Amino acid sequence: MDSERLRTLLKAVSSGQVDPEDAAAALIAGPLGGDGSGFADLGYARVDTHRGIRTGDPEVVYGAGKTAAETVGIVETLRRASGVGTPTLVTRAGAATVAALRERWPDTRVSSSASGDERPATVVVGPLPEPRGRVVIVAAGTSDAPVAEEAAMTAEAAGAGVEMVRDVGVAGLHRVLAARPVLDSADCLVVIAGMEGALPSVIGGLVGVPLVAVPTSVGYGASFGGLAALLGMLTSCAPGIAVCNIDNGFGAGLFAARVARRA
Repeated sequence: MDSERLRTLLKAVSSGQVDPEDAAAALIAGPLGGDGSGFADLGYARVDTHRGIRTGDPEVVYGAGKTAAETVGIVETLRRASGVGTPTLVTRAGAATVAALRERWPDTRVSSSASGDERPATVVVGPLPEPRGRVVIVAAGTSDAPVAEEAAMTAEAAGAGVEMVRDVGVAGLHRVLAARPVLDSADCLVVIAGMEGALPSVIGGLVGVPLVAVPTSVGYGASFGGLAALLGMLTSCAPGIAVCNIDNGFGAGLFAARVARRA
């Protein structure tokens, strides 16, 4: 149940197409949980079944630190609460979790950059919503792909149209300039870079589009696992830039989708 489905249900009650008792039963079985609490207590997790109504965002499970069985159980609960037409997102999923999700839901989408046990995956269970607005994800280098794909899949699950621009780091500025028409046409940009994190400053000086920057932990020793990029983005002289935490593609993708949906 999300905010749009809730409005549709209430309009149907208002017009007499749906009985109030049936509507109440649908709400209790869905976003409010069986006891009307707004969450489902699985023992190992209290699953928020009410987020879609509050924010309009997809349900999300942070996969790191959870077993495959726990993740599948949480996703099962969210799927029952939200309905088949709403996606459920799993971030930072390990290989065992991906395999378990694919076994339970064969049409599960998995980020292409995930490879075996090497990289955690972003997973979407269920159909994507009709896109509203346009988010462009910009990755400085190929090594930034996992974070870029997390941002892209999050933005899609949150209801935005997404386009990806890859490998346009500042080591070859002509590549950024060639992509300028695409950047300028977006409702929101997500710009992802490691090393010294200069790409958001460059793009922020080229276009007047809302921009959220994501530092990645890519780089040699003095980059301090993304800290150098984070500080560079926070101290950018280009205006209009918001900054997410290191490797937080999820947070950036959701922020951008909210901007694009409003646009």
